[in-house]
Amino acid sequence: MIKLIKKESVFFIATILAIISCFFAVPSISYIDWKTLVILLIMMVIVQFLKAMGIFDLLVGKLLCHVKSVRQLYFILVFSCFFFSILITNDIALLTFVPFCIAALKKVKREDLIILTVTLQSVAANLGCMIQPFGAPHNIYAFSISGLSVFGFIHLLLPYWALAFAVLLIIGFFIPASSISDVGAAVEVDRRDILKKTLTGVDYFLLLTFIAFFILIGNLQAIPSVSAFFEKIILGKELLCSILASQIISNVPAAMMISGFSDNYSDMIIGINIGGLGTLIASMANLIAYKIFAKEFNDKKGKFLLVFTAINIIFLFVLLGLHYIIG
Repeated sequence: MIKLIKKESVFFIATILAIISCFFAVPSISYIDWKTLVILLIMMVIVQFLKAMGIFDLLVGKLLCHVKSVRQLYFILVFSCFFFSILITNDIALLTFVPFCIAALKKVKREDLIILTVTLQSVAANLGCMIQPFGAPHNIYAFSISGLSVFGFIHLLLPYWALAFAVLLIIGFFIPASSISDVGAAVEVDRRDILKKTLTGVDYFLLLTFIAFFILIGNLQAIPSVSAFFEKIILGKELLCSILASQIISNVPAAMMISGFSDNYSDMIIGINIGGLGTLIASMANLIAYKIFAKEFNDKKGKFLLVFTAINIIFLFVLLGLHYIIG
């Protein structure tokens, strides 16, 4: 139970807060956005099925066969996260590509680049997924309530996505171009029990976390004094509140909280996507990258956190600066 609570801490905290809020307001099933939950469930099932089929592992294995330099390896490892997060969500992109990153850099004896590359993979996954509504759980929710068309959503975030792509590309040219031997390897895929792997791979706790937050936010809205307090803080400052809230509670619950007290969805959507940068808990994807790294290099966790936080804050301020330039 202790291990489960640590692993799913956001769910347990959200559930406890939702239960406490029920003592101050009468909960209603109408608070739950079933459309968002169904879309999220379908997306997770599709992605887990493709993962169980070994599609992503096979593709990365093929890509690595053509690597001739450390710089090329950087581009493949980082931009695989950037582009695949658009299709398979930021979480699954990191679960797929971070282990490949660590294994590949070990094989070419460039362990010195692992912390930097894993950090940039995390940044790439968080920023790559923003370009379409189904690239991450927070965007699935935000899109479903915003009323934006798919084109409108893409148009809103395209400048930030393009700048992120450009910065990651520029960083790549500072990576050594020294030649390396073939890092490709045969990838074995076990396609047994595909249905079982698909269904057990779905993050059901994420769905339950959404339900807990729906109830919590609905109850807070139903308490006049609390609702007035949050509206006073949030209204007119949706973007900054989304970013700051993401740093503390991650961008999924931040999106749900901000949308409960404001209908300025455009600023909220920009804020929760930029807000995935910054602290380790700003995005659940960040924690995935950290856990994979820490499992391999437990003695270097402190250094990883320093590098990770510094680079994330730089990207955060760069994208925030773009908002004030074009906004």
